[in-house]
Amino acid sequence: MASKTVTYALDTVPDGSLPLSVTATPAMIGGRSALRVSLTDEIASHGVPNVDYIDMPTFLRIPADFTTGTIEVDVLARLTADAPEYARAFAGIAYHLAHRDLANLDATQNGSSAHRFEAVYVRPMNGRKVSPPPPRDRRAVQYFAYPDWKFDRLREVYPDGRYEAGADVGPDEWITLRTEVGLTTLSVFVNGEAVLQEIEAKPPQARGRETHGNQPPWGGDVGLWVDIGTVAFFADLRLVRSD
Repeated sequence: MASKTVTYALDTVPDGSLPLSVTATPAMIGGRSALRVSLTDEIASHGVPNVDYIDMPTFLRIPADFTTGTIEVDVLARLTADAPEYARAFAGIAYHLAHRDLANLDATQNGSSAHRFEAVYVRPMNGRKVSPPPPRDRRAVQYFAYPDWKFDRLREVYPDGRYEAGADVGPDEWITLRTEVGLTTLSVFVNGEAVLQEIEAKPPQARGRETHGNQPPWGGDVGLWVDIGTVAFFADLRLVRSD
């Protein structure tokens, strides 16, 4: 099977990128070039939970050509000074984003579901290096699919916690997050250690007229994703397409 590798140093915002409810600027962190990503001031200060943030389309959308294969990125995340009590320095990767022409349609026609995607993110404040109390110690890594399978519904339907896991991480440190994306399953690795293995994916489905013939209901772009109360630094994004 042929594979194609594409790398992004993330020392600058990639051409054609589209910020959705976030700001992204080049930065230096610990002598390393990265992109600093956080929610916009408007969303962070005046946004509504479950409308503007909390497992929502809040990411820098990067043009790519990815469907199945491996996504790997180095991320360092920390809390903002005004982070809410429940913030955990949420940061990760979004993929299987809806085709751009669908995502750009008038929201009055398609609603926020036009931004369908899957994502994997870390909660460094739940990492074992912080010694959080149970069950937080088992919730340092999370998979979700927007809009139908956000973290709270996954916990309700799957109380065994199969879509999240503990990890030996903490805030303000570089974490290598790797997701191996198959047609129906995915596996997640943190700093080379498997934390989620061959779990069933919940890929968003095409709805109504939102179709592309025989093509999947998503495009190949990926996103640098953050949530409330977080400032994250992303470096060295690597995509290996295997389909």
